[in-house]
Amino acid sequence: MPANDFFVSAPGKAILHGEHAVVHGKVALAVSLNLRTYLRLETTTTGKVCINLPNIDTFLCWNLTELKQLLPYSCAKGEEMKRLDPELVQRLREFVGVTNGNLDTCNMATLSFLYLYLSLFGSSELPSLTLSVWSELPTGAGLGSSAAYSVCLAAALLSARGAIPTPLKEWDHTGRWCQEDLELINSWAFQGEMIIHGNPSGVDNAVGTWGGMLRFLAGKIIPLSRVPLLRILLTNTKVPRSTKVLVARVKDKINKFPSIMTPVLDSVDAVSCTCEKVLSEMTSEPITGEHYNILEELIDINQHHLNVMGVGHPALDTLCRVTLTRGLHSKLTGAGGGGCGITLLRPETDSVVVQSTVQDLRDCGFDCWETSIGGPGVQQHAPLSVKEEVLEILNQY
Repeated sequence: MPANDFFVSAPGKAILHGEHAVVHGKVALAVSLNLRTYLRLETTTTGKVCINLPNIDTFLCWNLTELKQLLPYSCAKGEEMKRLDPELVQRLREFVGVTNGNLDTCNMATLSFLYLYLSLFGSSELPSLTLSVWSELPTGAGLGSSAAYSVCLAAALLSARGAIPTPLKEWDHTGRWCQEDLELINSWAFQGEMIIHGNPSGVDNAVGTWGGMLRFLAGKIIPLSRVPLLRILLTNTKVPRSTKVLVARVKDKINKFPSIMTPVLDSVDAVSCTCEKVLSEMTSEPITGEHYNILEELIDINQHHLNVMGVGHPALDTLCRVTLTRGLHSKLTGAGGGGCGITLLRPETDSVVVQSTVQDLRDCGFDCWETSIGGPGVQQHAPLSVKEEVLEILNQY
């Protein structure tokens, strides 16, 4: 790596339409959030590898000699390893002290980092590094925070390994990798997600890698080349939920009432396809109020469908009711049953209305941010392009 410091960021994700329908062969649209995870990689001469995670108040260091002992006797060349190595995963679980299957946020972040680091550098000399990672995304809220973390790790470590070039030119503020390099970043980020989640769909890390909007159908992920940047409110109801339980609930309802639920899933599919068509129009012709009218109607329709599917929650009903009193339209994003919701903001929405709505939602006990969807995927940053408050956190160690 030409410079001692390397800064990279990746976005979180929201599901615009198609929650739960995707597991039944229907279209889902996933979009990037302009709430990002930032990583600083510093090469050192300490003989140690360290990782600083301010979000969870964690700073860990390991000697290179003890890490080298964890590697299998025969290592594939780092960038050529495409499948998760179960032997290395097991060694790392024992090393970290996770043998009961109960992974907290710190252990998941540690395992993912050590796995990617050792896999990529195992066939050569292990370098001394310090990584600092900080995220604007809340963890465990269904917003792709773990995938953004894995994408940042993959991009930074692959660059440090020399497997992909550094895309940032001397005069640029940010740099983006070419398609081939993004595919390699995505494949390694997916391995990080497998360690954290076991059997992920691959949507979250794909959004973190490519950004914008992705179409997900029958296991195939297709990045859409152009999407408009849309302002939203993102609200975390802070109601805990289990994706596994919610998916099972939808499946049970479909099995119990197939003649009722199949048309609902077909309708959700049509909502996703109609939304994709409208967003495509918004990139190829002047954006009009009618475009936003249709998007708002689709949001309302999709939210009603999700309630019918049994993944609503009184907290999400409150979110929809509070924003509608201000003329704004909301829906859940992700598994439902609590978690997060998104609210579309029209270009003409007055800032006073936005601020009042945010305050109303915070008065309900929710966390709320104004952000946007459709932003860029993983990027390398010049230090001056990183937000000052983020830079201050990343430079703590």
